[in-house]
Amino acid sequence: MGQYIAPLRDMQFVIHELLDAEGTLKGLPRHAEIDADIINQVLEEGGKFTSQVLFPLNHSGDREGCRLDPATHEVKTPKGFKEAYAQYVAGGWAALSCDPAFGGQGLPVVINNSFFEMLNSANQAWTMYPGLSHGAYECIHAHGTPEQKALYLPKLVSGEWTGSMCLTEAHCGTDLGMLRSKAEPQADGSYKITGGKIFISAGEHDMSANIVHLVLARLPDAPVGTKGISLFIVPKFLPTADGGAGARNPIFCGAIEEKMGIHGNSTCQLNLDGATGWLIGAPNKGLNAMFVMMNAARLGVGMQSLGLTEVAYQNALVYAKDRLQMRSLSGVKAPDKPADPIIVHPDVRRMLLTAKAYAEGGRAFTSYIALQIDIELNHPDEEVRKEAADQVALLTPIIKAFLTDNGWIATSEAMQVYGGHGYIAEWGMEQYVRDARINMIYEGTNTIQSLDLLGRKVLMDNGAKLRKFGEQITAFVEENGTDEAMSEFITPLADLGGKVTKLTMEIGMKAFQNPDEVGAAAVPYLRVLGHLVFAYFFARMAKIALAKQDSGDKFYASKLGTARFYYARLLPETAMLIRQARSGSAVLMAMDADLI
Repeated sequence: MGQYIAPLRDMQFVIHELLDAEGTLKGLPRHAEIDADIINQVLEEGGKFTSQVLFPLNHSGDREGCRLDPATHEVKTPKGFKEAYAQYVAGGWAALSCDPAFGGQGLPVVINNSFFEMLNSANQAWTMYPGLSHGAYECIHAHGTPEQKALYLPKLVSGEWTGSMCLTEAHCGTDLGMLRSKAEPQADGSYKITGGKIFISAGEHDMSANIVHLVLARLPDAPVGTKGISLFIVPKFLPTADGGAGARNPIFCGAIEEKMGIHGNSTCQLNLDGATGWLIGAPNKGLNAMFVMMNAARLGVGMQSLGLTEVAYQNALVYAKDRLQMRSLSGVKAPDKPADPIIVHPDVRRMLLTAKAYAEGGRAFTSYIALQIDIELNHPDEEVRKEAADQVALLTPIIKAFLTDNGWIATSEAMQVYGGHGYIAEWGMEQYVRDARINMIYEGTNTIQSLDLLGRKVLMDNGAKLRKFGEQITAFVEENGTDEAMSEFITPLADLGGKVTKLTMEIGMKAFQNPDEVGAAAVPYLRVLGHLVFAYFFARMAKIALAKQDSGDKFYASKLGTARFYYARLLPETAMLIRQARSGSAVLMAMDADLI
């Protein structure tokens, strides 16, 4: 069923050489003692756990899936999942970047981020169980009362309890203002919550002693729409006086969704029949509190597709070097064999390099954002924290949408490398394609991410956040503009930066006249910005590789070649995307709905 080897060399290149994470962390009092040795050691151990424990369960978990007992409403996860989770907890992985005040190890987000890439490469369906738990931890950590934190956070940090996020209902997907679940206040300060939720990842399972559901519902006097949504902690088992798991709360799994992929994760329909819950945050401000978890989930989904991109690339590369088919167009390359390995063929190279470039660009981008989150949370200067927060806010929808689009492209290309064998389950590649497809849909579809980016993150503040990030690119261009060796990267990067500025202004002006212009332009616009970000990081990586290409380390020659491929074969997509974004809403909206 293939293999997975954690890309430690590239992770270390990004964290140490590209981002100088150690230098940044030394300026954060909480992380001042973190050095390269600590980072490398954690990542090396993470690589062992993910490749040796989780990866062997990926294919079998997909084939077996989760099973619901309709009598007890209990869900059994695939064979080995529960035992792997016990090893994860015993190894302290759940606590990696959590607050030491609640039992966490307090390591930087940038380390945890790389570890989650490995987890997702090894087994995305399994990783969703602890992934949702980490989001619940962050939400309660940010908005819980001292009593709620003391009760729930140590359990979530240790991994003894897991978490879930309960938003969606059958009649409303992204439009949460339509949700109907009700919360009735009780004399003891708790609430009785009634309603139904669907698509709840990790909503019921046998891997932990309790599940902490974070549930959106309405109070009796709640305003209509999103301004009337409150957030509640609804545990599967009600906590006892000593903090254990007590009586069963009436929040039950009614069915497991039949899905295209991620079969090893129990995506549940949950029914709440007067379940006991406790308000978290202020009444009618639940969506604000839940956004902490939703943003963590959006970053996490980006990491899911990055992980799939990497593992699909690795296995397609091994196959391409081994599989013999035809002869090279430019002459025999393996005269001792009956045919040449398919890696000699130009289009096979294109497919492999597409996946490689999207993996390496995504790794640089997400590691940068993880480091910005560390700055946002821990820097002593408030202004620096705010600038980091603005970058995270601006770039989070790009991580979610651009990386998941790329993951779909990359896994499809990697499957294509296998030819007919790619379509056959025993090779494992078709699972990556199926698993990757969900990532473009959930935690806010990629269209929603695009609307968030263009409408809220760019136009709402007249492009202030975008200009701030653009200043980094401009400074890099000016610093390296006279370096002839860098011209193949600097010239297109500067050109695209200018085009993005013009495109943004043009869409903004059109949107004043017709708001549909934002909806028409948003998806190609996000992808243009995604390419701008990737181009910037590939240019920075190319500069390092150029300086070290004579070191004898083939890694730098590979990095430089990948950067050149990206600029030559992937970045030109922006020309088409810009034309699409400029084409306007008329061609989309002019036709009567009954003619479509």
